Amino acid sequence: MLYVAFLPIIDQELNAKVRPAHLEYLNDLYKQDKVFMAGPFTDKEGGLVIYKASSLEEARKLAEADPVVAEGARTLELREWNPLELPLT
Repeated sequence: MLYVAFLPIIDQELNAKVRPAHLEYLNDLYKQDKVFMAGPFTDKEGGLVIYKASSLEEARKLAEADPVVAEGARTLELREWNPLELPLT
């Protein structure tokens, strides 16, 4: 199942400091097939990560362990996502 983590920045200075660890963390999870996609919003106010996990609890553990969340640079909103199979017809 896929889970979308919205990660708004609440502390720009702390976010800049923790960002390298955040990117390394996401890259490691991608190599483990736990991250489907990730990236910043163009307004530079945060970003999102799409996790691959077997449960909401697993996805929450992954998201909460992200250094930008664990260090308090960003907040976390996690939602289960069921993408449509396109085309619909």
